[in-house]
Amino acid sequence: MILIRIFCGTEDFLVSGQDKTRATVDIYGQPYKIVGTESTSHIRLVASIVDDKMREISKKNPYLDINKLAVLTAVNIVNEYVKLKEEYEMLEKKLHQKEE
Repeated sequence: MILIRIFCGTEDFLVSGQDKTRATVDIYGQPYKIVGTESTSHIRLVASIVDDKMREISKKNPYLDINKLAVLTAVNIVNEYVKLKEEYEMLEKKLHQKEE
């Protein structure tokens, strides 16, 4: 889990964390200063995945405004996350059944 503080313009969004790592990333042409508890490489990887997904969706839907693009990107990424989580839980259940 990434606990981050994002600085975007003059706005400051805080999610608490103790050991802080700072990274400046670019997501869809917009720079973000992210402070989190994960490594710099992890923060950059997450930002890169979000940027890639936004660009992928934008190519297929070039007339989406930035807000709709961001929401559609979030929905797609969470959909992928839920599928992976369900698959993980199914595999974990199968593993426990074999152990019994």
